[in-house]
Amino acid sequence: MNQSSSPVPCQGREAAERVVIVLPLPPRVLSPNCPSGTRGGRFARAAAARAYKDLARRTAEETGVTGWQGAEVEARFFHKTDRRRDDVNHLAMLKPAYDGIVLAGLLPDDDRAHLRTTGAVFAVDRAAPRVELHFTRCDPT
Repeated sequence: MNQSSSPVPCQGREAAERVVIVLPLPPRVLSPNCPSGTRGGRFARAAAARAYKDLARRTAEETGVTGWQGAEVEARFFHKTDRRRDDVNHLAMLKPAYDGIVLAGLLPDDDRAHLRTTGAVFAVDRAAPRVELHFTRCDPT
């Protein structure tokens, strides 16, 4: 692990810019709890990750926002039903989305020096299940 990089210092700073990227909920196959022990399972996971990453890239490009050096992101998950959710697994399913957002040029990388993730927030929206990624710009000083 690189000890020289420090996390993006976002707390307690005035946010200059914000952007919200709205995506469908990640496919279940991207969950760490979804086994991919077979060859077909690994192909399915890779294909789902590629598609989700591309969708996130296109959606981020549509915002027209690029060149941030650091950001904090809050993931808000909207499901059809209200039940207990595992925030760590939900956040892990977003890795392809963050990769797509980096490809779109919003951030140079999704490492801890450029992106700080907060815990997941869960809500119910029976009509429109989705995940909203709320990015707040906070460039390192």
